[in-house]
Amino acid sequence: MRATLLTIFLLSCSNIFMTFAWYGHLKNLPHRGWLLAALASWGIALFEYLLQVPANRIGHQVMTVGQLKVLQEVITLSVFVPFSLYFLREKLSLDYLWAGFCLLGAVFFLFRAKMFGG
Repeated sequence: MRATLLTIFLLSCSNIFMTFAWYGHLKNLPHRGWLLAALASWGIALFEYLLQVPANRIGHQVMTVGQLKVLQEVITLSVFVPFSLYFLREKLSLDYLWAGFCLLGAVFFLFRAKMFGG
């Protein structure tokens, strides 16, 4: 359980950096060239990788790669929705809800053996 919780924590922190690396320049550097935005994103992404790589190594001790990937996608949406709403001032739509339901289905299918013991 400790490895799972540590994995979730590290992936969550990693995802915050990743989201800023991928989308933060849209608000902070909109009138700068794409090369500057790419360099800034790479700088931010370094911190993302310093958290993501250990998270995946720790997580792989107790999860399959498929489970890690689906967990990452759930965390991505959990970080991206508030980021897009509050930082980028995007409008909330029902599409986020439907995407969340799809991810819950993916979680169910990849983790059902652990949840139901079979």
